[in-house]
Amino acid sequence: MSSAVPKPAQGSEPEVDFNVDRLDADEQTLLDFYLQIQLREDMLAPLAEHHTTSGAHSYYVLFDHTATWDPGVPQYVAVHLHRHHEKRTFDFEHAALPLPSMAQSWLIHRGCPADGIGLNPELGPPPADEATRALEQRLAADGDHYALGYSYTRDDPDDAVIVVALRALDERATPEFRVVVDEVDAGAWTHTLREGGFATVEEALKWCEDRLTGMAGPLPPVRAATPATRAGLPPTASVPRPPGKSR
Repeated sequence: MSSAVPKPAQGSEPEVDFNVDRLDADEQTLLDFYLQIQLREDMLAPLAEHHTTSGAHSYYVLFDHTATWDPGVPQYVAVHLHRHHEKRTFDFEHAALPLPSMAQSWLIHRGCPADGIGLNPELGPPPADEATRALEQRLAADGDHYALGYSYTRDDPDDAVIVVALRALDERATPEFRVVVDEVDAGAWTHTLREGGFATVEEALKWCEDRLTGMAGPLPPVRAATPATRAGLPPTASVPRPPGKSR
């Protein structure tokens, strides 16, 4: 599942239902939920969802169609809803993430069963090979081992690509920095996910920049190496954005 979600026949794309119409919340939560979620609810396509038997918790992986108008931003939204039925209230948390496997990981580490949040195979290009499937599964399982430092999503049909720079949270891990690249083959309608290892944040971000400008070489392999001097990957690293609209 990658950045390019197929446009289904009119009216056939599933709609998301948060089931909070009869529930209340404090003023700030209601405002946040409206601004962050409900305001664009009709543009959020549910790629995966899981609900506990009691209905107290719901977990969603959503594709945000509005993101295409803001070049580079993540197109996936993870939402965890907690309904307090005895009080008739709810609260929620959410995150915008560049890859669906990262959204799955975010939800799994908030209590969602790993086998309950599988992606709808009809709403995106399938993995091109076993290496892609294996990396997706690993990102979903241990995504909390890495901090997201930078991502850029380009949904240009001629070059649909997502680049993600990550830093290992374990100071002993090598390589410390990784880049994950998701590319869509529009002709075959599949997507390929690959990763590379970098000793420094500068090298990782330079490779991302080169990939977006069409100048990147092959990803360096992920192999253990002598740890380099730690360099922090800022929450939002600065890499020049290619000119033009996303689509």
